Amino acid sequence: MDLKAIIRRFPEFKGVVFWDILPLLKDKAAFKEAVDKLAAHYKNKNIDVIASNEARGFIIGAPLAYALDVGFVPIRKKGKLPGKCMPLTYQKEYEEDTIEIQEDAIKKGEKVLLIDDLLATGGTVKANIDLIEKLGGEVVGLGFLIELDYCGGRKLLGDKHEIFSLIRYETPNP
Repeated sequence: MDLKAIIRRFPEFKGVVFWDILPLLKDKAAFKEAVDKLAAHYKNKNIDVIASNEARGFIIGAPLAYALDVGFVPIRKKGKLPGKCMPLTYQKEYEEDTIEIQEDAIKKGEKVLLIDDLLATGGTVKANIDLIEKLGGEVVGLGFLIELDYCGGRKLLGDKHEIFSLIRYETPNP
């Protein structure tokens, strides 16, 4: 199945080209294939837990955790998680943001796969990595449904972690 063909492109949504995954999520065969392909890639990668950033990262990360028979850890915006949380404030392209993770969500030495729906500039992913490492987790991979090559996220993230994306767009125009 051509998963790329199912994703819609909105050329002007809040000032950017927006790649809409909702049609893929609605199509049960496409959604299953996307999760199955990610699971096949990570099947034997020695992962203890998957962490994902809200909200669309949860949509990909949680079913992938289920498919791989590992735990799932949410990373959320400040004030959304109960209990003691570790915050991290970082600069996004257009504003500052703060994310949090529960302090006991990841144990020292746990192998963490970071999953999100989209890799663009890489700023949020980098902040997620920093937060996981502050807790003592070892990020063993970065996985995405979509990667926008033209936004330069791989360059920001460097080559310390394996990056795997199911769908890649080289330019904002197909």
